[in-house]
Amino acid sequence: MDTRIRDFVKTDEGYFAVNTYYHPENSVISFLRYINIDKIGNHLLKDYELDENDIRILDGQRFIKVADSSKAYAILKEYYPEYLFYDEINDVLLHAIPKNNIKEILSPQKRLEEVLNEQNTEAEIKCAKLADTLHDYGLEYENMGVSGSTVLKLNNENSDIDFVIYGMEKHKIAREILSETFKDGVLEPLSEDFWKKAYVKRIKDGTLTYDEFVWHEKRKLNRGVVDGVMFDLLATREWDEITENYGDKKYKNLGFIQIKAEVKDDRFVFDNPAVYKVENVEILNNENNAEVLASEIEEVVSFTHTYAGSTYNGEEIIVRGKLEEVYGKETYKRVVVGTTREAFNEYVKLAK
Repeated sequence: MDTRIRDFVKTDEGYFAVNTYYHPENSVISFLRYINIDKIGNHLLKDYELDENDIRILDGQRFIKVADSSKAYAILKEYYPEYLFYDEINDVLLHAIPKNNIKEILSPQKRLEEVLNEQNTEAEIKCAKLADTLHDYGLEYENMGVSGSTVLKLNNENSDIDFVIYGMEKHKIAREILSETFKDGVLEPLSEDFWKKAYVKRIKDGTLTYDEFVWHEKRKLNRGVVDGVMFDLLATREWDEITENYGDKKYKNLGFIQIKAEVKDDRFVFDNPAVYKVENVEILNNENNAEVLASEIEEVVSFTHTYAGSTYNGEEIIVRGKLEEVYGKETYKRVVVGTTREAFNEYVKLAK
């Protein structure tokens, strides 16, 4: 059962999004995204304040998206506790599916092949147009896929396109292509109204001003609009870029820290998690007085999409997050941003 980030897993209970490259032997770590209402009952909507207008129907069954992570955990705890997994490696409670419960692995690559061969909905037409456009500008179809609600065939009128690019170098090329399509008027950048809504949704504590947020986001060149529908260009590693196994590394929490550093390797800054290899580290605030030398901090990792792709090689960054010791075949320290979904007072931003 080889799986990668952006794949989905189908069970009788719903659909789960794979969110790591590394899994225990007997389960697949993935997060609940759509729950099968008919397996539980209509009271689920009221009990968890889910929007009944967001119900999607597939093969005669009703599903609803669970966007709130706390509600997803609560639903599994009440109805399907076998899908909760305490990960000793990362010291965190996760969603994980026992392999015996898996009905199907849904591949974004295979789904895009279907969409390119036949389009039956407006969403599929626009998805095919995006793929064809990227191909016309030089990207091979084999390096593309489509995830999210499209891979599940659960789109509605509010659905965006989660478009996957396989391979970190190919993702860089795709972003360069996107810049060209904007100049040529083939695809459109996002509107100011979108950025205003995104800022309110994603920055809850003022760690970035609106102007800082928009400046960082626009330079990423990983979002655009095709025929009125927003899309994301999401990066997923090629198989030969997945070089570790579950349990190769373990992590110990050392408290919060603020650092300044220079990015020396940005190959995986759009991955999930985003990884910034750093050097010339300066500790600005060792908040828990952890025993750490600046030279021991080798990377910054972001588990939130907001701080993926924020800065690049040679740029100096300011980071606040959780300091962790990484140990296994090698020992070093890293700073983790996005310890909560909202990432309160955690950030990666260009130093002024």
